[in-house]
Amino acid sequence: MTVSHALITFIAAAGLLTITPGLDTALVLRTAAVSGPRRAMAASIGVCLGLLTWGCIVSFGLGALLAASQFAYNVLRIAGACYLVFLGFKIYFRSGSPLSVATADPDGGAISTWKENSSRWFLRGLFTNLLNPKVGVFYVTFLPLFIPAGVNAARFSLLLASIHATEGILWFIVLVMATRSLSAFLATPKIARALNRATGAIFIGFGAKLLFDKAR
Repeated sequence: MTVSHALITFIAAAGLLTITPGLDTALVLRTAAVSGPRRAMAASIGVCLGLLTWGCIVSFGLGALLAASQFAYNVLRIAGACYLVFLGFKIYFRSGSPLSVATADPDGGAISTWKENSSRWFLRGLFTNLLNPKVGVFYVTFLPLFIPAGVNAARFSLLLASIHATEGILWFIVLVMATRSLSAFLATPKIARALNRATGAIFIGFGAKLLFDKAR
């Protein structure tokens, strides 16, 4: 397999995986619909930074420990499951009030609030990805399939992870833009509550599955 063939094949395979619905997509869509595009992009950046972090972990060989050690895997699995269930309940019972657009005041209060909210959603996206050990195990098994002979495996793995993260952020931009035309409808209390319930249930379900499913 040549380098160009490996890259083309990986771009296609990773692209298909990127658009497959999952936790990350649910988080970004719900945030875009209820909390606005800027906070959705903050969550998207957090998710993609998580992918890059997993790429670094795998590239430097630490991901192999996660794949080989049942104890290390279980510790991260339980931590991730608890976080997903906690976040799921928090979103599920969130108020369905529509997004209020704040205007900046002379003291910068609204700007400060926006930064705090964006940071919170960034961290949610980051931890949702980082605390899912199956992402790490997936990278350990998936990335080596696209590493041609004769290249530096660590550097090429980082390149592949960067490509995957780039595809992810582009896909999230498409999703966020697609919700903008429907933002007024999606942010109404009734629809917002429905989105919160659906997204919260998805996170709780994934968390419960991760908690009780020990298969890797």
